[in-house]
Amino acid sequence: MAKKAIIFDLDGVIVDTAKYHYIAWRKIANDLGFDFSEKENEALKGVSRVQSLEYLLEKGDIDLSQTEKDKLLVSKNEQYLSLISDMDESEMLPGIQELLFALHKAKISFALGSASKNARRILEALHLTDLFSAIVDGTNVSKAKPDPEVFVIAARKICYVPKNCIVIEDSKAGIEAANSGNMISVGIGSEEVLGTADYVLKDTSELTMKFLKSLM
Repeated sequence: MAKKAIIFDLDGVIVDTAKYHYIAWRKIANDLGFDFSEKENEALKGVSRVQSLEYLLEKGDIDLSQTEKDKLLVSKNEQYLSLISDMDESEMLPGIQELLFALHKAKISFALGSASKNARRILEALHLTDLFSAIVDGTNVSKAKPDPEVFVIAARKICYVPKNCIVIEDSKAGIEAANSGNMISVGIGSEEVLGTADYVLKDTSELTMKFLKSLM
């Protein structure tokens, strides 16, 4: 049994679904009468669907009933599911497929800790489900990142204490969640956004077995 285990976020770490979320949220914004930029979309990374909608409504200074909000949440998810329906292994981020197979072969435990309620559907499309020791997604948690709940549950499922878990994240909220959960945090992306992480890599091509073993 390895001394440490790894917990992966999904969006922006294993596969780039952020672009599909952005397209769907921008359509919602446009339908409500305002625009929504890719830069602004950074604030929604790692954030739940409900919180994302609230962010969007606040930006547009729009007040809606709960019934209207529920309709928008369904509409957003339907469009997102339509966009990802043709996803396959080719959309995995650089080096990730090889890394997951290498970790599995080396018998290093790794779990998924994602806010996405569609995480299992995406992993199935990528033929990765069976590689993970545990999968924790938006259907298993009540608190969204930056609360560490999703990572704490994942750690428990793979029988590791939080301090022996390495969290791989691309969002500020995710890094905050890992840090508050007393886990080792590795950010994928900009130092400017993810500077509070223990380690920051510019992209997944730098997330190698050699690097991960150096943390173990």
